[in-house]
Amino acid sequence: MRKLALDDEILLSIEKPARYIGNEVNSIMKNKNEVDIRIAMCFPDVYEIGMSHLGIQILYDMFNRRDDVWCERVYSPWTDLDTIMRKEGIPLFALESQDPIREFDFLGITIQFEMCYTNILQILELSQIPLHSCDRAENDPIVIGGGPCVYNPEPLAEFFDLFYIGEGETVYDELLDTYKKCRAEGSTRTEFLEQAARIEGIYVPSFYDAEYNEDGTLRSFIPNNICAPASVKKQVVMDVTDTVYPMKPVVPFIKATQDRVVLEIQRGCTRGCRFCQAGMIYRPTRGRNVKRLKEYAKTMLTNTGHEEISLSSLSSSDYSDLKELVMFLIDEFKEKAINISLPSLRIDAFSLDVMSKVQDIRKSSLTFAPEAGSQRMRNVINKGLTEEDIMGGASQAFEGGWTKVKLYFMLGLPTETEEDMKEIAHLCEKVARKYYEIPKDQRNGKCQITASSSFFVPKPFTPFQWAPMCTAEEYTRRAHLVNDEFKAQLNRKSLKYNWHDANVTVLEGIMARGDRRIGKVIEEAYRLGCLFDSWTESFRDDLWEKAFLNTGIEKEFYTLRTRDKNELFPWDFIDTGVSRKFLRKEWERAMNAEVTPNCREHCSGCGASKFGGGVCYEGKN
Repeated sequence: MRKLALDDEILLSIEKPARYIGNEVNSIMKNKNEVDIRIAMCFPDVYEIGMSHLGIQILYDMFNRRDDVWCERVYSPWTDLDTIMRKEGIPLFALESQDPIREFDFLGITIQFEMCYTNILQILELSQIPLHSCDRAENDPIVIGGGPCVYNPEPLAEFFDLFYIGEGETVYDELLDTYKKCRAEGSTRTEFLEQAARIEGIYVPSFYDAEYNEDGTLRSFIPNNICAPASVKKQVVMDVTDTVYPMKPVVPFIKATQDRVVLEIQRGCTRGCRFCQAGMIYRPTRGRNVKRLKEYAKTMLTNTGHEEISLSSLSSSDYSDLKELVMFLIDEFKEKAINISLPSLRIDAFSLDVMSKVQDIRKSSLTFAPEAGSQRMRNVINKGLTEEDIMGGASQAFEGGWTKVKLYFMLGLPTETEEDMKEIAHLCEKVARKYYEIPKDQRNGKCQITASSSFFVPKPFTPFQWAPMCTAEEYTRRAHLVNDEFKAQLNRKSLKYNWHDANVTVLEGIMARGDRRIGKVIEEAYRLGCLFDSWTESFRDDLWEKAFLNTGIEKEFYTLRTRDKNELFPWDFIDTGVSRKFLRKEWERAMNAEVTPNCREHCSGCGASKFGGGVCYEGKN
């Protein structure tokens, strides 16, 4: 019988003990003595968040298809258990076997958000693995990072042995086979890392040296080991239909953030929004075969017992077979009370018709993401959305019976003026006005327009990677200006406005574009007590300020500068396919508020065609 790592007394004293016991439906149990490689796959946040992540489910399934590999899961212990584990000296453990992470061959950490960086150090320390890769012994696990944040891995460079750049279904088998070969030959840890560095898409940070100019900018970034390439090419799965997909995803014991079957319908996005990193790094756009998706939907619902299925994509409306897939799901599951979730849809006649069939209109709200209030700003960010589109969608929604609308905006975008900011309130007022144009006897009560503003964070590999940020005080000032404008609107009782934490935004921006020097700030903040920084109740801006002060790192260098056209960036060694020349051209078009057509309308020569497939080649071969 499997012995739990935590005794009953501890489990009964902590919040949600089901986070730590494993043995859920569809979790995979193997005999550790019959496998060659053990992998602990980690999401550095609580169980409910990590269990909602499709990427880990895919890798978990992919690794465990190999007879010689056992992949298990591990998440960040919440603060109550963290305290107990430190006090009692209990090492962090995997859910399936309940064995300590330090006994595994690999610790794989998916890095989805910059504000989880201190949690990564928590994972390492509780696992009793040295924080710095240079301090690890031959028997310590190989610590590998993946996910969108590794498109600038430099702030975390000294904490990881290697990073996997790109989509996980491509060269992991080669990496694991290389590990087995090296171990059989008695190779050292360094010798394995040298062999790994020869694999396309693998980045070993200790094999590179960064040097800086007197003004603090990066002067050079070059390999110090003959095995390390000067440029690391991201990995892309061109045939997304015939790659692995988890037909029996693990079903959590407690309600997860996304408690449903997730059907990934396509990867990438053709829209080219200039602030959006995902839209650039996941090029080219590749759709899954609709026939296969129908099979997946039936199988996964049967294997999990979930009562909801969500269609996952950066822009679901751009999936070419969306209508056929959605109508199939409605017809197939209408008698089985299966809810269908359709995120990332543009609000048009088809979308509203579909949502009216799958949602309770009285309870649900519609979501628009104009991102900016004025048309000029929407052109700057290349949103590809006109006010006419927004008003038309709102009119159709209200006529269809909806009364609740959520609108998402961004403040602090490049070239933004006070008039642009005020236009956020004006646009929401116009949407509300559309509702009150409906004859009173045909309305469903009052409407509620909820607007939310996040603050702009310039990300690597976007046209805005050269852009400055604002101070936290300036972001907050802009939010208050917009809030005051909302209060001045005629239909203000139907309008609600809220905004994100500006201090968190500034930190996210520093981590997003930081270099190796930021690593010591992260470590100092962690030592001071920072943990779960993405959680409002846990975020301690005062401790982060102290960490910058203690390390002598100036925040303003990373936030307030407009980058020079030719500045060398910490992430420039990564080849995403999208060229720097294209990104710079898009930056210049943004400064002139010029719109670039989406990829299906016209190819702008971003460089992603080098991968030889996807939307770049649709209808051409």
